[in-house]
Amino acid sequence: MQKALALGLGGLMVLVGAVWTLQGLGYLEGSPMTGASFWAVVGPIVAGFGVALVLVGTRGPRG
Repeated sequence: MQKALALGLGGLMVLVGAVWTLQGLGYLEGSPMTGASFWAVVGPIVAGFGVALVLVGTRGPRG
């Protein structure tokens, strides 16, 4: 259960981070976030934490 939660939340964070990055860089239009450099910085950070969560979720138990 915890593994599925980590994978699902991590995947969602990667997706959201990618969307925020693309909006911040101006590639996805139609939002007040479009072209705002704040989202171009925050997006990769969120995506990076998502990747880390996926990696932690896929690791086997220690010991």
